Amino acid sequence: MCVLASGSGGNCTLLSLGPAEDRYAVMIDAGITPRKTWRELKDRGLGPARLDAVLLTHLDQDHWNRGWARSLPRHVPVYMHRRHIRRAERSGGLSKYTLAFDEAFDTRRGLRVEPLMMAHDEHGVAAFRMTLPNGCTLGFATDLGAINDALIEHLHGVDVLAIESNYCPEMQRASDRPAFLKERIMGGAGHLSNEECAEAVTRIEPREHAVFLHLSRQCNKPELVADLHAGAEYAVTIASQHEATRWIRLEPSSSPATPMQASADSVEASLFDIASDEPVRGGEDVHACAPQQP
Repeated sequence: MCVLASGSGGNCTLLSLGPAEDRYAVMIDAGITPRKTWRELKDRGLGPARLDAVLLTHLDQDHWNRGWARSLPRHVPVYMHRRHIRRAERSGGLSKYTLAFDEAFDTRRGLRVEPLMMAHDEHGVAAFRMTLPNGCTLGFATDLGAINDALIEHLHGVDVLAIESNYCPEMQRASDRPAFLKERIMGGAGHLSNEECAEAVTRIEPREHAVFLHLSRQCNKPELVADLHAGAEYAVTIASQHEATRWIRLEPSSSPATPMQASADSVEASLFDIASDEPVRGGEDVHACAPQQP
C-alpha cells in the first residue's frame, strides 16, 4: 500500500496486489487529478491497463475528483455506496462503469470488501474492512466524525489499519476558522481528532501497522500524531498531502488476533445503516454489486 496523497487538497491510496509478474492496482479514493495520479502509477510500474478497481469512501471533492468520471478506462469499475449514487448523478460524478454497493462484495480479482457506513456530513462515509487474496486484512477509515462500537468491531484485529487523525483540538479552537466550520469538523459528523483516533487505534488493535491519514495542514502537526503512538507495538506511518508514503507491506500477521467481546451497543444500527427504499436510477452504466460469499 502507498498513500499517494492525503489531506484536504486530495486523497488517493494505491494498493499493488498480485504476483510480481501479474501485478494490478486498486485505488481507494481518487481525489487528486487524473494526470498526477497516472504519473504516480506509471512511476511505480502500474499503467492504466493494470488498474483493476476504484473504491470510494464518499464523494467529497478531495476524495473523488470529477475529472475521473471522464478519464477512467471503460474496464475499470468505480465502487460507491448506494447512498452516494444520487449525488454522483447530480454532480456529474458517475463514471462510465459504476457499481453500487450496500453490503460486502468481491472485486474481480478477489479483493473482499466489507463496508460500514459512518456519519459524515449529509450522506455518510464508508469505512472498509478488506481481505486481500493473500489473507492480509486491511482497515480503511477516514472522514469519520466519531467512533462507535460498530466501527471498532468491524475493524478489530486487522493486520494494517489506515485511519484519519485530522486535527489537534487546541489548534482547531485557536485557529481563525469560522465558527460554523469548527462545529462541522468537531461536531461528531466531520473528522476525528488526534485523541479520538488514538483511542480508536487502541481499541481496534492493529497487528502490524497503523497509517494515519488526512492530517489538517492548519490545525495539526505530524509530531503531535507521532507522540500519541510512541512506543506502540505496531509500526507507524504518517501520510502527507504532498509526498507519497513508502510502500507498506500487506501481509497477514503471524501473531493471532486478540479476541474481542462485542458490547451490547455494537449491535445497534449506526446512523447510516438503514438502507434506503428508493431505487437507484443511474442508467445502464450503474449496476448493483451482488453480494458474494468469501
